[in-house]
Amino acid sequence: MKFMSVILLSLIISISALATQPSIYGENGVVVAHDLEACEAGIEILKKGGNAVDAAVAVSYALAVTHPQAGNLGGGGFMVIHMADGQKAAIDYREMAPGQAHRDMFLDDSGKVVPQLSIRGGLAVGVPGTVAGMQLALDKYGSMQRKHVMKPAIKLAKKGFTIPYDLAYSFGWLNKAAEGFDETRRIFCREGEIYMPGEIFKQPDLAKTLKLIQRKGNAGFYTGSVAEALISSSSKYGGKLKLKDLTNYTAHIRKPVIGNYRGLEVLSMPPPSSGGIALISMLNMMEPMNFDSVGWHSAQHIQMLAEVEKRAYADRSVWLGDPDYFTVPQEKLLSKEYATLRMVDYDSLIVTPSDSIYPLNDKDLAGIELAGHESEETTHFSVVDKWGNAVSVTTTLNWSFGSYVTVKGFGFLLNNEMDDFSSKPGEPNSFGLIGNKANAIEPKKRMLSSMTPTILAKDGKVVLIVGAPGGSTIITTVLQVINNMVDFEMPVQDAVNVPRFHHQWRPDVIHYGPGAISPDTAVLLKAMGYELTPRYGYGEVNAIARDQVFGGWVGAPDLKTASHGAAY
Repeated sequence: MKFMSVILLSLIISISALATQPSIYGENGVVVAHDLEACEAGIEILKKGGNAVDAAVAVSYALAVTHPQAGNLGGGGFMVIHMADGQKAAIDYREMAPGQAHRDMFLDDSGKVVPQLSIRGGLAVGVPGTVAGMQLALDKYGSMQRKHVMKPAIKLAKKGFTIPYDLAYSFGWLNKAAEGFDETRRIFCREGEIYMPGEIFKQPDLAKTLKLIQRKGNAGFYTGSVAEALISSSSKYGGKLKLKDLTNYTAHIRKPVIGNYRGLEVLSMPPPSSGGIALISMLNMMEPMNFDSVGWHSAQHIQMLAEVEKRAYADRSVWLGDPDYFTVPQEKLLSKEYATLRMVDYDSLIVTPSDSIYPLNDKDLAGIELAGHESEETTHFSVVDKWGNAVSVTTTLNWSFGSYVTVKGFGFLLNNEMDDFSSKPGEPNSFGLIGNKANAIEPKKRMLSSMTPTILAKDGKVVLIVGAPGGSTIITTVLQVINNMVDFEMPVQDAVNVPRFHHQWRPDVIHYGPGAISPDTAVLLKAMGYELTPRYGYGEVNAIARDQVFGGWVGAPDLKTASHGAAY
């Protein structure tokens, strides 16, 4: 089997003269993120002697300024850390349900889900976790003070930055979509006088908020004037948040989920993220497969991964949720023995219908139906420093610009993460994903997520930092980047930029991006019994890989999107 030695490892993730050359190389540190300004904020901190965690906090706050669609103060996320001294951690700063939330809060009197109620307005808002998460990361694993790592973001908010085309375009459609959300339109849409690409965008209200956090830490956000305005703005649009929800919020350090794929240690996010368990479960199912004689994105290759993906997503639908509220069978789901059992009915020549795949092989759940929507509104960034400390972060407001509620006078948007709960167990959310009792709404509970910040290591040293946005496609996107590198020996830039496909169990369809499936391959897959549906947009992978040729790091921003990287 391929990839069984350090020598082969270096071949797989080093620069290849025959492949697309990487756009970012750094000997001392690399940051890959959506915006160049955010990347430069991270590099500024690294150059001043900060470590990867310090830089990650700087990047996160900078994205709250430059990427308001997903970067945030009013949202949450996950951070996976692998320190050079061997420390490993997963920081959970996922949003949580308000204390007054309840299981049926998005249902009408007849028990039906009310459209849009969990998506727009104050009722959609979960308690934000980003500020608490960044402070926890700094306190436990950082080396610099908050006042230093927040300076780049404050400068960006105060002095402004040049609006790129994609942000100007987003502001344009937001102007129409956010009718009725006056503060949002005032700040981001100039009350109808649309921003043009190339204009300077200044955010004095947001700069004020960032300065309060810089001086007071969590107290500058979860108490005082910011907290009071947050509650007032949410309540104006029907929200149930109370001041005690904010003061009671706590970010958690959790133990990462750890797997092994062909000699590589796989470090990823545990619940309430479904990403880490699903990813490792799929890799376990793939490990007995032999890709040596399989053509990349041939019918056989796509069939192999699709069958693995649908089994993992079936388990995700029922058996994953907030571990503080639901006993997740984590040990079983991560075991290679279970992966073997899961693939007993796998046939390399035909499709296994989703109707015959049951969550954890529980036939009582065979009748669940799903049809859904997919979305891209999250952001991921990766950071590595000169010591080899690595950080993988995925953060979000959920939908683009979240709930459309902007905190009056303080310039930041609030999330609509309550939609990630199961509004009604057994029915899909807006991303087309189902959930049951494990992800039902409860006060102070954290909603399930697909975010999959991941780090791969060999012999204790980091070799890959990876993650992506993209709703339910996040997990399969990360899986395919790893598969591309490990099993098909692609350099990291190619592994990130080639087309992708996705199967999430229900609906029983392979979704595929432009160029992912050739016409003749499509004929073969349909003959096997697969239904194929084209889909545009498969996340924005931002990865970094160790380079064994020159001794530094290769940054791989997703060239299919507006992603960037910086290094030194």
